[in-house]
Amino acid sequence: MKKENIIIGAISVIGLLTLFNTYKIITSDEGRTITALDPKVSNPSQLTDNEGANFPSTLPQQNSGAQPQPITQGMPDIPKTGINFATSKKDFGKVLSTSSNSHTFVFTNTGTEPLVISNAKGSCGCTVPEWPKEPILPGDKGEIKVVYKPNGQSGKQTKQVTVTANTNPANSILTITGDIQADPNAPKPQPISPLDAAAM
Repeated sequence: MKKENIIIGAISVIGLLTLFNTYKIITSDEGRTITALDPKVSNPSQLTDNEGANFPSTLPQQNSGAQPQPITQGMPDIPKTGINFATSKKDFGKVLSTSSNSHTFVFTNTGTEPLVISNAKGSCGCTVPEWPKEPILPGDKGEIKVVYKPNGQSGKQTKQVTVTANTNPANSILTITGDIQADPNAPKPQPISPLDAAAM
């Protein structure tokens, strides 16, 4: 009888310790069930059942300090090739603010796959590129025409065109510069009379 009482007592102590440890894990800051109180977790349902300090996730952890990867919009998953521009910079020198300035950048497909340009975008609306929409075969050349209209800008200006293609890296940068001068023949803005200003 005494031996049975000792066994029952030992089982009771083990049960109490188990309950105590479970309660401690659930209510501690390191437990997984209070993640809803954590301001870093906006939606606790996004966590998996095995996440938490005492229950490490089997999923790979994201590195919060990692830089976001650039998104290449509209670039399908096709084999990579190479691109080489004869020159990637154009200096227009001194140009009038009312002028339209164009330059053609010539490139070569230096890889072994067809080159597909999915996009070419100027850094502002004053810089407009045109690019070939059909694939450029390996070894062939292509052209990207860029038109720059300063339209009221002044002083030294630098603009960029980002060309996105099935290359590595996916983006190539073309740069145009110019020293924008005021056009002495440009029409002067008419002064607004007080009566016209009141009517506006």
